[in-house]
Amino acid sequence: MSAGLTPTVCPAPALDAAMGVLELVGSDGVMADLEASSKKHALEMMAAFAAESLGLSSKAVFTVLVDREKLGSTGVGRGIAIPHAKMAGLEGIHGFLIRSREAVPFEAVDDEPVDLFFLLLAPESAGAEHLKALARVSRALRDRDTVKALREAAGAAAMRAVLEDR
Repeated sequence: MSAGLTPTVCPAPALDAAMGVLELVGSDGVMADLEASSKKHALEMMAAFAAESLGLSSKAVFTVLVDREKLGSTGVGRGIAIPHAKMAGLEGIHGFLIRSREAVPFEAVDDEPVDLFFLLLAPESAGAEHLKALARVSRALRDRDTVKALREAAGAAAMRAVLEDR
C-alpha cells in the first residue's frame, strides 16, 4: 500500500466454521456487469470496484492482484477465477463476487475464458483465516448448481440471493 493511504473500512468479522461465503461479501460487494476485454483489464476493473468499496487506492489493489497473478493464474477452471491477495493496512478479509458480461481470457488452468470471479483481499497478517476463506469460496464455486444460478441471476441483488440460499 502506498505511504499515506489509510483504509477507511470497518473490520470484517473473524471467520468461523459456520460462515458461508456471503459473510465475506460486503453489502456493496457484488457486481453483475463487469466489462473487460483482457485479463489485465478485468483485474483493473475489479481492483477499482474493491478499492472504492474499501476506501483504498485502486492502483494499490491492482498491484497486489497482478503480483499474485505472476505466481500463477487464479483461474481455477469452468469459467471461474478466485483472484486473491494480501495487503498491508487492511483489516479483515473482504470478498467481492463479480460476473462479467462476456467471458474474459484469463489463463485459467483449463484455458477456458472466465466470466465469474470471486475476489478476496486479506491483511498481510492473515494466515489460516485467508486459507480458510479461499477454501470456503472454492467449495462454494465447485457446486455446479450454485455456479449456474450465479450465471443466470438477473443482477447483483439476485446474485446475492443465490449466496444467501447456499
